[in-house]
Amino acid sequence: MDILNKKLSLIILFFGLIVSAQQTPAPVQSESILIVGVTAHIGNGKIIENASIGFDKGKLTYVDSKNDVDSNSYSKVIDANGKHVYPGFIVANTTSGLVEIDAVKATLDSDEVGLMLPHIRSLIAYNAESKVTESLRPNGVLIGQICPRGGTISGTSSVVQFDAWNWEDAAMKIDDGIHINWPSSTTSGNVSKGEDRGPITDKVYLEKVDKIKFFMNNAKAYGKGEKLKKNLPFEATQGLFSGSQNFYIHVGGEKEITDAIVFCKKTGIKKVVIVNGSEAHLVADLLVKNNIPVIIDRTHRLPSSSDEDINLPFKQAGLLMNKGVVVCIGVQGQMERMQSRNLPFYVGTCATYGLNKEDALKLITSNAAKILGINDIVGTLEVGKNATLFISEGDALDMRTNILSKAYIDGRDISLETHQTKLWKRYQEKYSGK
Repeated sequence: MDILNKKLSLIILFFGLIVSAQQTPAPVQSESILIVGVTAHIGNGKIIENASIGFDKGKLTYVDSKNDVDSNSYSKVIDANGKHVYPGFIVANTTSGLVEIDAVKATLDSDEVGLMLPHIRSLIAYNAESKVTESLRPNGVLIGQICPRGGTISGTSSVVQFDAWNWEDAAMKIDDGIHINWPSSTTSGNVSKGEDRGPITDKVYLEKVDKIKFFMNNAKAYGKGEKLKKNLPFEATQGLFSGSQNFYIHVGGEKEITDAIVFCKKTGIKKVVIVNGSEAHLVADLLVKNNIPVIIDRTHRLPSSSDEDINLPFKQAGLLMNKGVVVCIGVQGQMERMQSRNLPFYVGTCATYGLNKEDALKLITSNAAKILGINDIVGTLEVGKNATLFISEGDALDMRTNILSKAYIDGRDISLETHQTKLWKRYQEKYSGK
């Protein structure tokens, strides 16, 4: 009876989430808006003090000094004196919108059965009404790369904006790249016994790599052949050889990163991105030489091994960027969907360990946009780009002052209300005695 009651509770909770959806997406921008008196953080390392930001029909029309703009040419003027404006933050390598409740199997859409699945598309499983994704917006996280997990080749990711009716409306860049989990040449020891990583036999590692080589070489040959019989997995990989898609290689170790790069060069895969890259700083020169960017793991994590610098997760972005590697931050790992809201604070930590604030900001603005191939429309506050931005009371990389008063996606004035803010208001009234 207890088991039955638990199952019924989960079912009720699940359908309750469906009924209680997020706020209605904001309507299309109907009037031109000018924000004046702000500190504008452009996202490319530059700051404009006492700036004005104008936008109309979803596009930025003015980004410059306050003194040089005609405010009468705008329908609405927002005086944000002393506040800060940032481009919408971009979270890479996340499963936001693919999982709602870890304990409810019906809400898990981040993984698919099988090993070689380049044709599996994460976008069509994306839930635009996710309450978890909704909670990212009050911290300025307005765009995300939604990625599959599991298998050897997990599938394709897509880039979405976080205020939409459905996945079709949310999509910004469809099937931007294919994700692969590169084999490890080490195996984890028994953590409960204090064991560290140890090597596996070269034979086992090479066998796993050979399976990837076999699949990708066949896929390449298929693309050059007559295609008498359609092969969906092979069809899905053709963008890797033409250069229209990124190849996101989830890999950590120095040896594995090197092996993966050599493999891609031999196979003719044109655009490679290293994801996770716990030892990417050890091969920074190789990455720069081959023009390969890195999506590092979130900074608030433990080191990868017992003999690693305890502060390396905080320093790694600076080590790579100072070498000339293009870097952004992902959130893969434990509770990654909920932790995505902390994206700006991960960057704030990087700003304390080797980067200045504006360079650190690039990790979730211009650099992220460049890696994901959306830098022509978002990532910086520049005339002609989408008006996806927000106004913060203070420094958006500091959890004490990241307090949003307004946020816009494509010029649309989006809601910053969430399940959490509703509860906060409810209990604030209760305990304030009102």
